[in-house]
Amino acid sequence: MWRVKSLDAILATAERKSLHRSLGPVQLTLLGVGAIIGTGIFVLTAAAAQKAGPGMMWSFVIAGAVCAVAALCYSELASMAPVSGSAYTYTYAVMGELLAWMVGWALILEYAVAASAVSVGWSGYVLGLIENAMGFDWPDLLQAGPAWSMNGFIPTPDFSVGIVNIPAIVVALAVTMLLMIGTTESARVNAILVAIKVAALTAFVVLTLPVIQASNFQPFAPNGLFGESSGMGIIGAAASIFFAYVGFDAVSTAAEETKNPQRNVPIGLIGSLGICTIFYLLVAVGAVGAMGAQPVLGAAGEAVQPGSPGFIAACALAENANQLVCSNEALAHVLRQINYPAVGNALGTAAMLALPSVILMMIYGQTRIFFVMARDGLLPEGLAKVHPKWKTPYIVTAFTGIAVAIAGALFPVGQLADISNSGTLFAFFMVSIAVMMLRVKEPGRHRPFRTPLVWIIAPLSAAGCAFLFWNLPHDAKMVLPIWGGIGLVIYLLYGIRKSHLGRGLFQVPELDPDAPPGPVPPMPGARSPTDNKD
Repeated sequence: MWRVKSLDAILATAERKSLHRSLGPVQLTLLGVGAIIGTGIFVLTAAAAQKAGPGMMWSFVIAGAVCAVAALCYSELASMAPVSGSAYTYTYAVMGELLAWMVGWALILEYAVAASAVSVGWSGYVLGLIENAMGFDWPDLLQAGPAWSMNGFIPTPDFSVGIVNIPAIVVALAVTMLLMIGTTESARVNAILVAIKVAALTAFVVLTLPVIQASNFQPFAPNGLFGESSGMGIIGAAASIFFAYVGFDAVSTAAEETKNPQRNVPIGLIGSLGICTIFYLLVAVGAVGAMGAQPVLGAAGEAVQPGSPGFIAACALAENANQLVCSNEALAHVLRQINYPAVGNALGTAAMLALPSVILMMIYGQTRIFFVMARDGLLPEGLAKVHPKWKTPYIVTAFTGIAVAIAGALFPVGQLADISNSGTLFAFFMVSIAVMMLRVKEPGRHRPFRTPLVWIIAPLSAAGCAFLFWNLPHDAKMVLPIWGGIGLVIYLLYGIRKSHLGRGLFQVPELDPDAPPGPVPPMPGARSPTDNKD
């Protein structure tokens, strides 16, 4: 389980079995922006304000700083190994198969759970538009899944609040079909959606910055730096708002479908992160300065977590009805409060139109992780089959899309962002360690992009990821080890026996039916495929 797949073997397999390379630097940057700007800034701004008040501006800076150093580590590895798989592939090359499996398994929390959460967030926007613009009252039982509670160790649904979230199913399956048709088509649609999101955020900034009032920034940090309970304060808000930056690493999962990846992947990673960080800071300043962002308090005057019963009760009070922290569409709400109702409604519509691009990139990233794990034999190899016409891994894409649709249909958005963050931070932590280990193990290997000041940047990245993980709410932190335990069982029952590396195989079934015949040259010590009748 500690066997390492060398970078030479990874690159040889990818070159022989590669996906179609069609993405350039502009498309990659737009893919990154499309994956990053979404639920985090459009929805979670209110939750961050409830945790940190106006101090959430520092929360954006802290989360963005951790992402920035992680992006530099990602860029070096992505340029060295321009293949699908992201943190999973890098870990396989440096730390071995078991930890690679655990990283790939944790990435499900990042991509699939995030896609489900965004699907539920999109559902809220589209239902609001249907009810307000068209006057149609969507049945309550068909706009949300059941409420879940624990009966001992058994999750129990309460169907009185909802049965199934129909719009979440529709958007997840529609995006899945688009991805199955082809990567280039997906990128073109994504470029349009990115333009809509950027235009909406630009309009927000232009209208809010001129009406900023200094008094709205006081008190700046009502819950302090760490808060009185887990997940509160400026640091707790940074741990949650980290979700707003999740997605930039999806650029590296597209490396195998990128033209000149040594040059273009770092451009896509750092460029998309830089664009989004500037937007986030301007939006946060505009939101706080225009109408204030003070948290609401519980019945006893205590700080309450967003989404908690105490928070819901506080927001139900008449005096808190118009508070930013109580809004499910924070940015549109701000514009309405400063007498731009039409623009606020337009921004809400833009969010509804643009959020599918985030779902697209999350499902895209998840399918590419599964694709490479199947190509390595750790998952059933049938998942890696490429459609003869569409040239995409259609089986694993359909499987992922259906799973995302089911989760979106049955579960509330609730704490999904924090749960997604737990898997993401673990993967980023492992990438930070991998960069340093590879500098020691293979210092002479060609690095088209070198992380500057690597012995400062990489430790900062690892420490930052661990710090934010520690400041997640307790329940979110516990999901990662439980999920990891499930993944370990699956690996021990299946992956450890079926691994191509363990069986001495460095080739997989042809992914392109038009590819010329002939085996991949065996690596030193590898057995011939004829020695493996199974």
